[in-house]
Amino acid sequence: MNPPKLLVYCSLFPSNKRPNASVFIRERMFRVGQHLPIVVVSPVPWFPMQGIIRFWKPNFRPQPDKFEMQQGVQVYFPRFLSIPGLFKSWDGFFMAIGSLPTLFKLRKEFNLIDAHFAYPDGYAATLLGKWFKVPVSITLRGTEVPLAKMQGRRVRMLKAINDAARVFSVANSLKQHVINLGANKDKIRVVGNGVDINKFFPLDRQEQRKALNIPADAKVLISVGALVDRKGFHRVIEALPALLEHYPDLIYLVVGGDSPEGNIRDKLAEQVETLNLGHHVRFLGALSSEQLKKPLSSADVFVLSTANEGWANVFLEAMACGLPVVTTDVGGNREVVNCDDLGIIVPFADRPALENAILQALDKNWNKQKILRYAQENAWDTRVEVLVDEFEKIVDRC
Repeated sequence: MNPPKLLVYCSLFPSNKRPNASVFIRERMFRVGQHLPIVVVSPVPWFPMQGIIRFWKPNFRPQPDKFEMQQGVQVYFPRFLSIPGLFKSWDGFFMAIGSLPTLFKLRKEFNLIDAHFAYPDGYAATLLGKWFKVPVSITLRGTEVPLAKMQGRRVRMLKAINDAARVFSVANSLKQHVINLGANKDKIRVVGNGVDINKFFPLDRQEQRKALNIPADAKVLISVGALVDRKGFHRVIEALPALLEHYPDLIYLVVGGDSPEGNIRDKLAEQVETLNLGHHVRFLGALSSEQLKKPLSSADVFVLSTANEGWANVFLEAMACGLPVVTTDVGGNREVVNCDDLGIIVPFADRPALENAILQALDKNWNKQKILRYAQENAWDTRVEVLVDEFEKIVDRC
């Protein structure tokens, strides 16, 4: 049998410019890389005048080095033409063209392209797969839901899914979504994300609170994610005045920073000021995996009032630190928080329901051992075994 040699293809991959970008993809695929040889290609959007935009938006499209060595794995960052706000239905084609020289260079190092996100990455990968005569796998990660609302991108997304040799979905709800759009259900397998229980585990709560200058007896909420509208930090902030009537010492920790989707830090800070919540909301910035377990360990409840998710790794990371989760009934959230012992699911954009759920979570005496055990049962090793087996089958068939 010809062993798989993977070219991991993903435009959202950690780099020296965005070290926390989609770390969960690196976590997943670098673990696969312990069993199979891998190389990473992460196309970077570029157009000739984007430097001018940085006069107004200094963090617009940071350009990483063209090559990095990460944990012994080669990671390439080729550029591709992408004009902001225009011709987005062509991003997949231009991404493939921009990646061609790099793939020619690596031609002997891969016999399977493993893409993450159906569009534009998956579409570009299927073009490259045809040009280099190698099979392609695609992992659906949640962006497929909003992209389905845009006809040009939906058509290309479905073509990519149906052209791929195998499709993985991080959640069953996401699988059903693309099937309803017309995707071939027989080639889609659900393989959720996992958690690194060697990185995420409970630390002493009072020690961590002392380090963060949080009162020992305060109730503490925490949210983690890119500072974008979709993640719903603003919805939690607008619920705080009602929560403070019950818990006057409540603290809300906001962990996150800039992302390719944008950065609403200033908007959130303005909301905090308008609601006079300066003593109750703390912006901790983006934190590495090693740092993140510290504020997680200091909190009582993890909350994310998100508008869209595939399979939110951060839920498992919070649970691995002993936290129950309050989140919205969107995407794969109910599949992760799948019983009342793990947290509470609320309807999206229902502020009274969110407020009540947070209060209930703060009042409840949670069985933290059950929460920790669930996280441990969803460690990365349980996913990697399945993926390695699937990659071997793809190459063997082709």
